[in-house]
Amino acid sequence: MPSIVDTELEDRTESLVVRGIKEQDEALDTPQQGVVLVVEPLLPQRIRRPSDALRFLLTLLALTAVVLMALALQRTLNGLETDVQAGTGRAPALLSYVSGLLGGVAVLVVPVAFAVERVFHRDGMRVAQGLIAAILALLIAYTLDEWLVMAGPAELVQLLTGSRDVEPLNSVLTPAIAYATAVRMSRRPQWRALMWTALALDVLALFTATKVTALGVILTYLVGMAVGFGTLYGIGSANTRPPGSAVLGALRRLGFSPVSARRVEDDSSGSRRYLIGLADQRRLDVTVLDRDRQVAGIVYRLWRRIRLNTETRRRAIRSLRAELEREALMAYAAQAAGASLPRLLGTSEIGTEAAMLAYEHIDSRPVQDLSDDDFDDELLAQLWGQVRLLHAHRLAHRHLTGESIHVDPAGQVFLVDARSGEIAAGDLLLRLDVAQLLTYLATRVGPERSVKSAAAVLGADALAGALPLLQRIALSRETRTAARKDRELLPAIREHIVALKPQVAAEEVRLERFRPRTLVTIIAGALAVYFLLSQLSQINLVSVVTTANWAWTGAALVTAAASYLAAAIMLRGFVPEPLPLGRTVLAQFAGSFVKLVAPAAVGGVAINTRYLQKRGIPPGPAVASVGASQLVGLASHIMLLLFFGYVTGTQAAPSLTPSRGLLIALLSVAVLFLIVLAVRPLRRMLTTRVRAMFSGVIPRLLDVLQSPRKILEGVSGTLLLTVAFVACLTACVRAFGGDLSFTTVAIVFLAGNAIGSAAPTPGGLGAVEASLSLGLTVAGLPGTVATSAVLLFRLLTFWLPVLPGWASFAYLQRHDAI
Repeated sequence: MPSIVDTELEDRTESLVVRGIKEQDEALDTPQQGVVLVVEPLLPQRIRRPSDALRFLLTLLALTAVVLMALALQRTLNGLETDVQAGTGRAPALLSYVSGLLGGVAVLVVPVAFAVERVFHRDGMRVAQGLIAAILALLIAYTLDEWLVMAGPAELVQLLTGSRDVEPLNSVLTPAIAYATAVRMSRRPQWRALMWTALALDVLALFTATKVTALGVILTYLVGMAVGFGTLYGIGSANTRPPGSAVLGALRRLGFSPVSARRVEDDSSGSRRYLIGLADQRRLDVTVLDRDRQVAGIVYRLWRRIRLNTETRRRAIRSLRAELEREALMAYAAQAAGASLPRLLGTSEIGTEAAMLAYEHIDSRPVQDLSDDDFDDELLAQLWGQVRLLHAHRLAHRHLTGESIHVDPAGQVFLVDARSGEIAAGDLLLRLDVAQLLTYLATRVGPERSVKSAAAVLGADALAGALPLLQRIALSRETRTAARKDRELLPAIREHIVALKPQVAAEEVRLERFRPRTLVTIIAGALAVYFLLSQLSQINLVSVVTTANWAWTGAALVTAAASYLAAAIMLRGFVPEPLPLGRTVLAQFAGSFVKLVAPAAVGGVAINTRYLQKRGIPPGPAVASVGASQLVGLASHIMLLLFFGYVTGTQAAPSLTPSRGLLIALLSVAVLFLIVLAVRPLRRMLTTRVRAMFSGVIPRLLDVLQSPRKILEGVSGTLLLTVAFVACLTACVRAFGGDLSFTTVAIVFLAGNAIGSAAPTPGGLGAVEASLSLGLTVAGLPGTVATSAVLLFRLLTFWLPVLPGWASFAYLQRHDAI
């Protein structure tokens, strides 16, 4: 759309004032007489404002939320609809007639009158933008109406139409609202009042004539706003940013005498920067804060604000005035502290759409442009000296990166970009500064030099305080990316700090409210619960329990309980140190309680590792022992799956030829494995996870292999665990009259358990039920029998152990065993 409307303007945007770069530099040194030319790209006449994109996204979110709430609260909405219709139905006939006449006319007249007024003011582009939004809104409203009537959800259609001959989205109001939004009528108080009056009268008339519903009016308004904001962002808005000449005017009002000006590269926040030459041969660095740029990057800042704890997060949205005052206050505070920051000489607003800060110019370059060899000991000492000076006055910089640290030709260090800083900063923010700079310098000079240079200036105690904050989430975006690429960077920094102060007891600092994987787990769990409840709604749970054969149910309960004994025996077998059987069984029950809030493959591992550490086993061997049990369990799982699959395929045949299904399954697994190995990112992810999970396992296994009793205990426990679960599922099938062989049930369980372990939901909730039900149905059980058997199996192995698991968890915690 912008290329059609304003092609010539876009071509002119990139052109500079006719002047070479050499002439630009000479102009900064030579006073000019008369008009001062600003060397800058011509500002585009139309720009896409991030605020319009934000409003568009928020409107879409509101639209989605309203639809979901309407579907969830259908009865409440129907009651509201009845009350609204009853209230408007009591309106006098004369009022209904007058409101219908005035509203219907005003909804059309007000936009036309606004368009005429704008054309007289030579603002025809705004009118064209509104017309485009109105046309798009009409087409979208008509398309949605047709889709809803023909193929939309019946519940939503009923809420939007009330089972009457009503348009789901009003085809007159939607374009009118889109037009008013696209022409920014809300910024003109008189026109805004007229438009709202016209809309209110028309809605009242439509309600009295039963031509709309309450939900239809709300969605009409939201769709119209979404189209309006989308059009504004797609086509762009008139550029109200003040040009360079306005910046010079603001400088003159501050008492400066500019004779030359050139725009230079924008700063890291996207703010405009100018290099200004003065009549007294001085130079200024001027930063311009544009109002429309204040919401740039809002999504990332909102995400950080929601994710991080209160002390570390920053305000996601700040007004232009607040941004100006924040940066100026930090600059003045750093100047008073004697830190080497460019001196702030003046601030000023530039009209209503921008503000500026004028700093003294210092010939310098960012250290990110330096080579690694340029980072000598003197430079590092100066850098840490500036940090010590700021921290002595409780000032936190909060953006110590390669672009905010500058060096002049004499080698003196300067800190710039004070906009992110904090005055009267708490200890946490000061420690975050140290952690950030330690990590950045480690990417340039290595962890050892980074730690040693910091310790020489700040001392070992300051580094010890930053130790628990060496987390990727605490770093700036660029440094975080570098630390993610080099996974050994942060551990290496920690090791060097511990080597300097071995007795340091670093308490963990939780910076995150939650982790992204937690959010994914919650969403996946909610979806799993939804699908599970929809599945359970078709089954009477009381009948499932009452119709089950009690003898087989008792056998299933015994085998389910035996699985915890088997898990304890398996863990004991892979730990050379002696473990009491009773408490080890309690640890397995505690793991069943943790499964409620953790994926199936995570909860038990964490509990067992913690249990071993509390038994006096060092963290490394404890993790290796649990990893060894998991590795052998995985190998046993695969071997048993192949074995039972082979036996099942040969039961009906006199020969030992494998079944066709088994061959297809093996070939499919082989092809998938080859694909993972062929794709480099997948191969790297697989090897990294396997290495992290099973690092140190082989030496631990060698220790176990020296004891035949431990080998027997570990292998027997592993096999007994699988047999117990298969026997439990077989008993559940028999409890409802099903008849499947033990080997068939074993294949179904092993495959379903693998899927459940891979699922991110707590305890594999949803995934296990679906896979086991499908597997039993494919094996030949009726669907109702298969579902009932799986529900009983999960009741005995997942839900019933929760209460004893909680009791075991509390007991072990009380006795400091986990």
